[in-house]
Amino acid sequence: MKNVIGVRFMPVGPISYYEAGQTKYKMDEKLIINNGNAVDIGQVVIVDKQCNNDEGGILSHKHIIRVATEKDLEQDEKNRAEAKEAFAVCKTKMKQLKLEMKLIKAEYTFDRSRLTFHFSSEGRIDFRELVRELAAVFRTRIELHQIGVRDEAKILGGIGPCGRTLCCSTFLGDFVPVSIKMAKDQGLSLNPTKISGLCGRLMCCLNYENDTYVSLRKAMPDYGQEVMTPEGKGKVVELNVLSQVVKVRLFEHNKTVEFASSEL
Repeated sequence: MKNVIGVRFMPVGPISYYEAGQTKYKMDEKLIINNGNAVDIGQVVIVDKQCNNDEGGILSHKHIIRVATEKDLEQDEKNRAEAKEAFAVCKTKMKQLKLEMKLIKAEYTFDRSRLTFHFSSEGRIDFRELVRELAAVFRTRIELHQIGVRDEAKILGGIGPCGRTLCCSTFLGDFVPVSIKMAKDQGLSLNPTKISGLCGRLMCCLNYENDTYVSLRKAMPDYGQEVMTPEGKGKVVELNVLSQVVKVRLFEHNKTVEFASSEL
């Protein structure tokens, strides 16, 4: 077994795992890490995780240069401030070149060897001229990264229909697969405006209780199924999965009666 730490390089971003070696790291501690192409600053979000020696996806502790010093933190703040200035410059250049792009975020690596601009667009964009102009201004490697609508919502944040801050921008490190079947299993309206988030995609929270609904549905009949009840035979017309109540329209009396699923 080996001791492993988890590090995030952006808020609520994916977690990268590194061997801790003989060093004891603290939660929320900032580290300077060499990721191969650049040196960046990350935050410890998992400490003292035990993993098998042959488990994949774990990088060597040699990538960790040091715990961030006060000077490093000052440099990081400076990078963030200058990235905001770069954001404004890029927006101006985009307008001049009449590019149909929505700029989302600009960020420097810690060593300032790369300046990345995240943008969204409905189609493919030829931004080669934009890259040349930005490189001439900032004198560093320029990367333009096109992102999807879910990543856009994650970066920009916002308030969901529940009245709370978006899950993706507060605690969801990675997006989970969400399907329309989950909404059907939970008996929700299939109106897109009711089950879609700010990004326009199905709400991530549909996944949270899905396993519970699937498990409870196994003990219940399907819609339209003919069942035998204590009051006679009928057809299922409505289900309340959480309360395990089934509404049945009785053939003989032509009335709808509620039964616990255990009674059928």
